Amino acid sequence: MTQEIQGDDRQLTLVDENGNEELYEILFTFHSDDYDKSYILLYPASTDEDEEIEVLAFSFDADADGDVTSNDLHEIEADDEWDMVQGVLNTFLDDDRLNGE
Repeated sequence: MTQEIQGDDRQLTLVDENGNEELYEILFTFHSDDYDKSYILLYPASTDEDEEIEVLAFSFDADADGDVTSNDLHEIEADDEWDMVQGVLNTFLDDDRLNGE
């Protein structure tokens, strides 16, 4: 998927290689010292509250002002890196203090 970012601080529009646009909400971002990378987790904005959601995860490089552009999102390819991101997501989902419940 080719990503093109448009939007504000809490939402992003991703555009795929066919030009299809979909609006995503930012679930959260975090930095891993082990991989020295920052990560962003997104879910479709059109998802209902009681619906199971698919979360997308990317590593990203922000510019000096903290802004992220389409060239700054990177797919996660290494299995051990995916396992780390999944662990952070599971911690977020299991901790009511973090997930807003």
